[in-house]
This record gives sequence, C-alpha cells and structure tokens, in this order.
Amino acid sequence: MSEQENDRKTALVVVAHPDDAEFGCGGTIAAWANDGWQVTLVICTDGSSGGPDEATDVRTEIRRQMTATRKQEQAAAAKALGIHEVVFLDYPDGELAPTLELRREIVRQIRRTRAYRLVCQSPDRVWEPQYMIGRFHPDHLAAAQATMAALYPAAQNPWDFPELMAEGFPPSRVKELYVVGAPLINHAVDISATIEQKLAALACHVSQLGTDQTKLAERIRTWAAERGEPYGLPMAETFHRVEN
Repeated sequence: MSEQENDRKTALVVVAHPDDAEFGCGGTIAAWANDGWQVTLVICTDGSSGGPDEATDVRTEIRRQMTATRKQEQAAAAKALGIHEVVFLDYPDGELAPTLELRREIVRQIRRTRAYRLVCQSPDRVWEPQYMIGRFHPDHLAAAQATMAALYPAAQNPWDFPELMAEGFPPSRVKELYVVGAPLINHAVDISATIEQKLAALACHVSQLGTDQTKLAERIRTWAAERGEPYGLPMAETFHRVEN
C-alpha cells in the first residue's frame, strides 16, 4: 500500500481484557508496528476479575490489586509488540455491555487516533468445528458489538455524538476492519517473522498464564501453522477483513 493510498498508518485494536489482543492478533500487531504503523490498544475492562478460579477472597481491594497487576503486564506486553499506547476504559470486568456509553468511548478513540485500520473481536459465536467456550466470553461479544457499532456509522457521522465534535474530535472514517475469531475467515497475515514477539508478549501475562508457558507456546505455534496452511504461509493469524 502506497502512502498516496493511505496517508495515515494508524491502527486501533479494541478488545475486552488484557491479553486478548496478544492471543488473537499479537503477531499481526507486531508486524504492523515493525512496518511503521502506529498502533493504539484499547482495553474495555479493568481486568479485575482475572484472579484464580479457586479464590475465596474477592474483596474490592483484592480486585484493585488485580487491576494494577494486569495493567503492568499489559504495558510490558505492549512494549514487546511495539504498540504505541494502551488505553484502559476501566469498565468492570465481567459486566461489560454494548451500551451507548461504551460506543461513545470507542468512537472517541477512533476519532482521536484517526484509525485507518480497526481490529476487534467477533460479535458472533462460532459453532464449527465445535464451540470454543473461552473464546466467546460475554465481555468479548459486548466489546465487539460496541466496536462495530462505533465503526459505522458513528465514527464517520457528524450527527452521531455531536458532543465529541465539541471536544475536538471530528468524524473519522475507518478504512479497514479486521475481525478476530469471526464465523467466516477471508484474510491471513504472515506472522512467521513476529511469532517470537507474540510469545514474548504473552509471557508478560504471568497472572493469567503462569511463568512456564512452554506448552502454551507449542500450542500457539501449532495454531499459527494450521491457520497459515490454507494460505501458503508458514505461520499466520486469520481474520474476516472488509474495507469500508
């Protein structure tokens, strides 16, 4: 893509939780960043429900500590991928809903960054070859639904959220949408050169994934190879990609 075709190499990635982007599109983010793209990562929740399943102490103070830990881990992961900035919207983890308020916040980020590319999770569940329970967390679906509603028409429409115009955020049109985990996949990004960055970013999320991620790394490599095979790529992340 020439600079005449794209006068702004800006990408916005919107996900529900810390580590969602690393799993879904970490290699792609790194590839874009290495190619000179300015990538902003938006995390919709505060990550406060990311403690162990066997926990018995879930007081507010413990949740605050979890939020602080996950933000530190996300900052380190973002550095590993070459992400320009991380924005936390701080909605309560586990309670995200595709409200107008959330849509407005995402529109604000689209307009502020003038994102040419937008990446989000899938707003739709996938049932084939079998339903993957963890992939379709309610927060993932809510973040995706709000993001796609923000993309069109709100981000590019001056009549939507006029208060953002008053704040100095005029309409901005996203040109490319990449959806992670969609029912229909039509695009692959070669991550063979950035798989190590993806794994390094995942390694930052110790609170979620532990310190020994050897088996996880093996699975990640296997998944990347499987996704790349139909496209003739050694390793890939796949998306439903559409132009706006």
